[in-house]
Amino acid sequence: MDQALQTMIDNMPEKTGKKLTEWFEILKQENFVKHSEAVTFLKTEHGVTHGFANTIVTLSKDTKDSPEELVSNQYGGKESLKPIYDLLISTVQKLGDDIVITPKKASVSIIRKNQFALIKPATKKRIDLGLKLKGVAVQGRLENSGPFGTMCTHRIQLKNLTEVDNEVIEWLAKAYKSSV
Repeated sequence: MDQALQTMIDNMPEKTGKKLTEWFEILKQENFVKHSEAVTFLKTEHGVTHGFANTIVTLSKDTKDSPEELVSNQYGGKESLKPIYDLLISTVQKLGDDIVITPKKASVSIIRKNQFALIKPATKKRIDLGLKLKGVAVQGRLENSGPFGTMCTHRIQLKNLTEVDNEVIEWLAKAYKSSV
């Protein structure tokens, strides 16, 4: 588990008045359909701050998949893309120790204070690297966000390891720096 997430969980009883498992029980009794409904409930009915509410709801989802399994499932049938993913992750981890890597069902969010990158195996032969770079014009390999919509402002399509070059690393670093 990521250290920042573990710290948040450890601080939860002091900051929210309940342990994570107690919040899970409260959410089970309510049986919310949408993530946002559960977050709003915790904020309005229990006075939990947005950050803690979002974390509680995210962790409460009844998933059998660990982060490793989520990533593994994303690259099932797309194994040739996994080395690109691994290189992106190792590159991101060198940017700072305040990064949270959050695998989901179809993508991996890279978060500092805010999400600044998203890694998604878009096809069997391509990873889309989404970046949040507000105010930066489309240029070179830096395209419009495409399928990412508002989650990211730009994307870079990656088909092989050599494409994770200095240009990509510089764009990642710029997105990281502006995510505070």
